[in-house]
This record gives sequence, C-alpha cells and structure tokens, in this order.
Amino acid sequence: MAVPLEKPARIARELASHGYAADREAITLLAGAGDTAAALALAVEATPDDVLKLTASDVQDALGDEPRRHRDPISGDDAAAGSEGTAAEEDSEAVGAVEGDTLADPGDSTERSDGKTERPDGKAKKLDDSTGSPGDSSKEPADGTGRYPSVSTGTEGPSVGDGTGSSPVETEGSPGGVSVTKGGAANRRSTGDDSTDSERRAESGRSADPSRRSLYIGNDMTGYSTGTGEYDDFVATFRDRYERLAGKLRGRVNHRNATALQASPGGGDAGIVGMISDIRSTTSGHWLIELEDTTGVFPCLVLKDRAIAGLVEELLFDEVIAVEGTLSDDGSILFVNDLYFPDIPRTYEPSTADRHVKAALISDIHVGSQEFMADAWSRFASWLHTEEADRIEYLLIAGDMVEGVGVYPDQDEELDIVDIFDQYRQFSEYLKEVPGDLEIVMIPGNHDAVRLAEPQPGFDEELRSIMTAHDARIVSNPAVVTIEGVSVLMYHGVSLDEVIAELPEKKANYDEPHRAMYQLLKKRHVAPQFGGHTRLAPEEEDYLVMDEVPDIFHTGHVHKLGWGKYRNVMAVNSGCWQAQTEFQKSVNIDPDVGFAPVIDLDTLDMTVHKFL
Repeated sequence: MAVPLEKPARIARELASHGYAADREAITLLAGAGDTAAALALAVEATPDDVLKLTASDVQDALGDEPRRHRDPISGDDAAAGSEGTAAEEDSEAVGAVEGDTLADPGDSTERSDGKTERPDGKAKKLDDSTGSPGDSSKEPADGTGRYPSVSTGTEGPSVGDGTGSSPVETEGSPGGVSVTKGGAANRRSTGDDSTDSERRAESGRSADPSRRSLYIGNDMTGYSTGTGEYDDFVATFRDRYERLAGKLRGRVNHRNATALQASPGGGDAGIVGMISDIRSTTSGHWLIELEDTTGVFPCLVLKDRAIAGLVEELLFDEVIAVEGTLSDDGSILFVNDLYFPDIPRTYEPSTADRHVKAALISDIHVGSQEFMADAWSRFASWLHTEEADRIEYLLIAGDMVEGVGVYPDQDEELDIVDIFDQYRQFSEYLKEVPGDLEIVMIPGNHDAVRLAEPQPGFDEELRSIMTAHDARIVSNPAVVTIEGVSVLMYHGVSLDEVIAELPEKKANYDEPHRAMYQLLKKRHVAPQFGGHTRLAPEEEDYLVMDEVPDIFHTGHVHKLGWGKYRNVMAVNSGCWQAQTEFQKSVNIDPDVGFAPVIDLDTLDMTVHKFL
C-alpha cells in the first residue's frame, strides 16, 4: 500500500487550514523550496482573499524564480518544476491519493437461528380496490462478489465492472425532473463569477469539457410533497406501491385476488400477488404468510421442508411478493410451492457512457462533528485537482453533509460546531476545495436538516442559500441521477438498519453493506417495511419504489465501505469521513473512513481511493 509523503501532505493540510486548496504543481513547488514554512507563509500572504485555490503561477509569483528547480521529494533528484516524469506528476499520490488499499475480508458469517415473530400490534388494512398490469421478473438471488475493490478491478480476480452492455435504460421522470446538457452560454449554469468554462478549467489545471456532459434528475419529489398524515394518505401510498410492484409480478403466477380465492371451492393450483401483512411461524415450524391485495387478505403456508423455506428468512413486512401453490380442500389456505420477488431481471444489461468519464461516489461527511476527518477530506479535494483525477467529472454525495444537532442522545458533547447553520456554512467552505468544474449532486440524509420521514425532500431555500459552492444540484432522497446515460439510484440508506436487523447475518450485515442492498434490489423498493427503524411519509405515490432498474445503486448511512454486483447492477456503499464516535462505539460500529469509490462510466469498472 502506497503511503502519502509527509511533506506534501502536510503542506496540503496547512493550506486547507487557511481556507485554500492547491493544484499539484503548486504543492510540488512549495515542497521543493529550501524553507518550506517561509515559502508557504509567503504564498498564502501574497494570494488575494477571493482566491480559493493556489496555482503554480501563484506560488512562482510569490516566491520568485528560486524554487523553479527543486529536489524531487520522491526520488531525491534535482528536477525542473512541472517537467514530465518528475515530482510534478508523482506528487498526486503525495497529496493524498492511495489506491488499492485492500481490507481484510471478514469471512463467512453465521446465520441467525432466531425466527421472525408475529407483530405485537394489529395493523390496519392498507389497500383499496385497484388492479395492476402484468410485468416480468425473476426469482433467485445471485451470489455477491468481493467486499473491497483493489486498484483496478478488471477480469483478473474479483471484478465490479465486467458489464459493457449498451442497451438504453429509461429513467422515469418525476414531477420537477429536468434534463440538462451543459454546453455553450445557453446551458451554462451560474457559478457566481463571470469566468468561462475554459477559463475555470485552465485555472484548475483540469481538461474536462463540461459541454460534453449530460445529466438528468428523476424521481425528485422536492416541492411535490402532498401528504398530510391522514389515514387516506397512507392508503394512497400503499395502494400505489402495490399496483406498481404487482405489475411486475402478475405475469409470473396464475393470479387470483384474495376475494376470488376465498370464494373458490378448494383444491387445484392457484397463485396470488400480495403485500405481506403478517409472517409467523407455526408450532410445527412452518411459516404462515398473510398476503393482502386490494380486495382482502389470504393466508399462505410455506412448509419447512420446502426448498423455498429459506426465502422466508428474507421477507419483510409490507413488501410485495407473488406465491403459487395448491389450495387446501376447503379453500381456506394456499400451500406455497413457489415464491417470487419483483427482482432484477436476470437478463439485465447496464448502460454505459460513450466516452471515458468517471464519477466519484461519497457520503456521510458529517461536518460539525469533532470526529470529522478534515485532513482526509482536504487530501481528497487536493487529489481531485491532479492529473490522475482529471477524468472525474461528477461527484455524487449520498447524504449527511453535516453532523446535525439532536440526532442521538448527548450528541452535543461530540460537536465541534453547535449551530446547524454554521455546520452547513463550514461544509460549503470544504466543498469549495474541490474543482469548480465538477458536476455535484447531493441528497440529504438522516443527520441533515430536513424531515426524517422518507422520501426526504431536498434542502429548503435557506440552506440552499448557504450551500452555494459550485452550484451543486440538491435533490431528494432517494433520487435517480442519470449521468452520461448511466442511471444511478442515490439513496442515503436508513432502511439498511432495518434489513440488517431483520435478516440472517449471512444475507445482511454491517461489514458487507452491499448484501443488504441486494435485498432492496430484489424487493425493488428502498425501504419496504413500515413502522420500524425507517420513518415513511405518506404521499400520493410511493417515491421509494424502484420502477426502473438502476445501473448503479449508491448508498451511505452505515459508515461502512462495501461493493458488489447483483444481476449486473453495481451496489456501492461508500463509507464515511467521520472517525468513530462514542455513540458508534456503544453500538459497535467501526467506520470505514476516507474512502472515495470512483467508477468509470464507460466500463463500470470501479477503483477505490483512500485518503486517511
């Protein structure tokens, strides 16, 4: 594992403490100066207050011609600043990029032996009369690939990017969805200054051409919330969920609704598509599942010796499934032979970009916490200015920009910034360290100052006016972001706690968060279970349903790095930028800090960079 050199890394941190970022050549010049501290002081003093990033020209203007020849901090040889093959190139690693750090695989987990229990309280009927349309699905889970990617994930060993399918993926546009192709004055978004895209690229030393980008935001419910919390609102939400997911399942079984099954004489084959109202084990060890549709509730029995009995462990309340089997002689119960999830089709092929462009996926920054890793963030931001990161044109942040206030007991004792608005102001300052030509998309998380119930709308106007750095796009949680034709489902991930708590450890655990994400892909819903860890807001439509299959599923929340592919969909949980807090110690969470997964959108290969 390559380790960042102390001198350039220290310079990058020192600059960040003064509110500056710097490009690679500027740090190289400062590292090569005879008196680094004096050179650094001169450079900072000579830089105008409105400049956020030092360039090589700024350093040269401040120091004169003296540091144009310097000692390479890697090889020790004298070299000309900015020449090919010298420290000017190699210091991209020295300012913080460490590729290919591989963590130990935790090994196989032990399956939990405890079964699900019946709900302690009754649940009101959620659905009203409605119908759906036939759809397609598939049924069995695919094995996951490894946990942590190495420097380059190709065909040798575990791979997260062997899919090269180019079939188009339609992304459902929601109210407020807007398609933007950047290019020319008509499409240029305001950055708060009068400089052109080419001028900003020249300043940053990056060669990205924003005119070639395309970005579409779908499923953004910001400004479209209709729920009032009334009973009818919940009925509308669950009815919409049922109709949309049942439409993906009816073609798999000989479907009859609950009323028709209740009226049948008994015997013979039958199937039903329903929402899980209850699951409980019988005294004989079998499983009784009550499925609810728009006409009623019907009991279905899975015998413990059936091959599908293991799938019952994966079921959650309120998800939509289909079952098929044989009716009892009196028609009072359905003996289940087959069970189907909405699932990802086995034949799914992801879309890819038609040019070589990359996206960085991060989450859980937690500015305002005493444990926020400012040094790691500054190394990441500085690395983004280097030639190595030149192809990264998109930065997707999956929630928890700040630590928040009052999120958990005694949180105030762990805060470095106690005012929530000051936390966002500081986050905006840190965001200024990344290149100004990046296309940034952010969704909120459970620590952010929005409602906790999901879907979460994007930040309000007051917070948006604070977070103006680089004119980032702020959308709801979840949202579908299609970049260069590749669809990315961004979801913060609170429901992962629910999935991990309910399912056997081998199928969902914190050390391998991507496995819990596979379960959400199977269920085609990011937060199926109502009334547990995850707060759900009633809306006219269920924004948490996965109507279309994403090419990439990006989450955060659990502060663990995990990745894998499920039926050609790449699932990535991107870790965090916050060291372990006292609260995390109390719940035995050991976070993965300072990682930045980067995906080649033209191949869907992934590389993880480490900055801690």
